[in-house]
Amino acid sequence: MTVEQEQIYTIGVDLGGTNLRIAAYTQAAGLLETILLPTRIAAGRDAVVDDLCGAVRKLTKRFSTQYELAGIGVGTPGPLELPAGRLHNPPNLPGWDGFDLRSALEKNLQRSVIVESDANLAALAECLLGTGRTMGVDSLCMLTLGTGVGNGIILGGKIFGGAAGMAGEAGHATIYPDGPLCPCSNHGCLEMYASATAVVRTANQRIAAGTAPALAGKTWSARTLAEAAFAGNADAKQIYTDAGRALGIGLAALVNTLQLPLYVVGGGLVQAWELLKPPIFEELRHRSYVWRLTEPESPLARQNPRGATHVLPAELGPDAGLLGACILPFTANGQG
Repeated sequence: MTVEQEQIYTIGVDLGGTNLRIAAYTQAAGLLETILLPTRIAAGRDAVVDDLCGAVRKLTKRFSTQYELAGIGVGTPGPLELPAGRLHNPPNLPGWDGFDLRSALEKNLQRSVIVESDANLAALAECLLGTGRTMGVDSLCMLTLGTGVGNGIILGGKIFGGAAGMAGEAGHATIYPDGPLCPCSNHGCLEMYASATAVVRTANQRIAAGTAPALAGKTWSARTLAEAAFAGNADAKQIYTDAGRALGIGLAALVNTLQLPLYVVGGGLVQAWELLKPPIFEELRHRSYVWRLTEPESPLARQNPRGATHVLPAELGPDAGLLGACILPFTANGQG
């Protein structure tokens, strides 16, 4: 790290449907300070932009006496059109369809801003600061299991956004064509089976149908379902087995298509990794000949470790998206 790099900082923003997180960051010290605010969706998008920009100004006032600001990165739920920074019917931000987020932020702050998908930024952070760094690779594909299923692809340490910034939507890949209707208007998307929302919905449906008697009489969250599964509740365990199977089907298609060295599974649901893991790898072995040829214990991988394919849980936890927003200006400036 150069002296110049030690003297600069960035601001990262994680714009979520429930909370805003805004942080100042240096490459040497990491997160310097984080501001947490509610996302006032009901007050309208202008109010949310005002809140966000007010927090950015507070951090710049605090840290610009010590460091030079290198840039501001903002992560937002998609679909997101890039480089315009325009949102298209984001399900977690009702009323924001067609909103030119980047222009609104730049007008308010009188500074340039880089806007990216939150899933892409989580993947960027995992690549440069988390699992990717641990494994010594600069390319990966990440699935983030939260309210939905986010997806980011990193190639050579850079976000792969596709022609209009909308690449990396594996959460809306079809797993079961006759499955439930997704908010994206497709049927049977991965996020209808493998998100935190999905496992809770599945539990409630099975309780109502009388097919999960061991879950009846309680209100469940993804976390409490996982705890019950780990404690031996057969119905809770089956829900996670089914979620893992859907993940395995989705990952098999990604491995067959991309053959990257690393696939990372993150988000809140990854706390149940040991429940998800067996069906994930069962489906991978069944559905992906690329996986069978390149899994870490295969003869090919032992002869050529750089050609191996790894599937691992994420390392960075809930800060991944915020960290990705913080490091985005560095990567955009070629300093990643």
